[in-house]
Amino acid sequence: MNLTATSLFLCISLSLSSLVHPLSSKAPDKGRDYYEERGDVVWEVKTEHPMIALTFDDGPDPVYTPQILALLKKYDAKATFFVLGAHVKKNPELSRSIVGAGHEIGNHTYSHPNFFKLRPDQIQQEIEITSEIITAVTGKTPVLFRPPGGVYNETIVNTVKNLGLLTVMWSWHQDTRDWSNPGVNKIVRKVLNNARRGDIVLFHDYGGNRSQTVRALEKILPELKRRGFHFVTVSELIHIRGKLPVHMKN
Repeated sequence: MNLTATSLFLCISLSLSSLVHPLSSKAPDKGRDYYEERGDVVWEVKTEHPMIALTFDDGPDPVYTPQILALLKKYDAKATFFVLGAHVKKNPELSRSIVGAGHEIGNHTYSHPNFFKLRPDQIQQEIEITSEIITAVTGKTPVLFRPPGGVYNETIVNTVKNLGLLTVMWSWHQDTRDWSNPGVNKIVRKVLNNARRGDIVLFHDYGGNRSQTVRALEKILPELKRRGFHFVTVSELIHIRGKLPVHMKN
C-alpha cells in the first residue's frame, strides 16, 4: 500500500476524536521497573551531566510551534518534538524547520488514538505511516516513539521495538500538564522546583491555546540556563548515558 492510500485508510478507519488527555486509566500489565531494566522504555536518564531534555507533543502547530522554536533558538536549546503524522502532512514546511533548527522529531502516531482500544495491527499501522510521513517530509527517519497518553503494555512496547523504535515517556515529576491550561506560574513551578539532571520534561505545542506553555518557557529557559543546565534532545541524553538499547545500535 503506498503512502497516499495508507494515509487515506487511516483517516477513514481511525478517528481524530481521541486527541484528548488523558486517554485511559487502564493500568499497564507490567510495571515501570520491568521495562526500564530491559531497556525498552525510557522515562529519564541517570547522568552526572547537567543536561535536561524538553519534549513537545502533538504538533506541529502553525501558531505555537514557531513561537516555541524562536524561544529555543534564543536560548541555544535543542528539544524533541513528538509529532502526529496528520499534523506533519498539514505542516510540511514547519516540520522541516524543526529539523533544520537541529531539533529531533519523534513518532507520536498518526491520529493520537487510544492504544488500549486498538488491535496490534492497527497500532503498527499508526506508527508505520507516521514514520513514513516524517521521513518523506523531513528526510529524517525517527528513532523514538511516544505512545499517546503515555499508555504502555507488552503488546505496545514489543510492537514499537519490532519496528526499530525506542519508547520514550517522561519524568513523572516533570509532567507539566500544560494541556489543561493550569496557569503559567504553575507550569513554571512544576519544572523549576523539580529540575534534575537527566530529566525528560513533557510539554505540548498543539491541542488548543498553548500560550501558557509559550509564556512559561519564557521563564523556564533562562532560569534553567542560569542554573547551568544544557538543553539536549532525548537521543543525545540517551547516548550520553552510553546504554543505548541493543536494537537501537548501528
